[in-house]
Amino acid sequence: MHCVDVRTAISARADGEEPPPEVSGAALDAHLVGCAECRDWEKRVHRLKVLTAGLGLV
Repeated sequence: MHCVDVRTAISARADGEEPPPEVSGAALDAHLVGCAECRDWEKRVHRLKVLTAGLGLV
């Protein structure tokens, strides 16, 4: 699985949307176990959501 597909799925998950059809939830979680860069990206996405929610923009 390519990181770009995983990051699209992470964004969808963070926004409460369906992930791309080629990325199942189990495949996403498995990729995150083995990919530190995508785990870091997921943390940054989550942090951005928290910060923007605090601004009342979301």
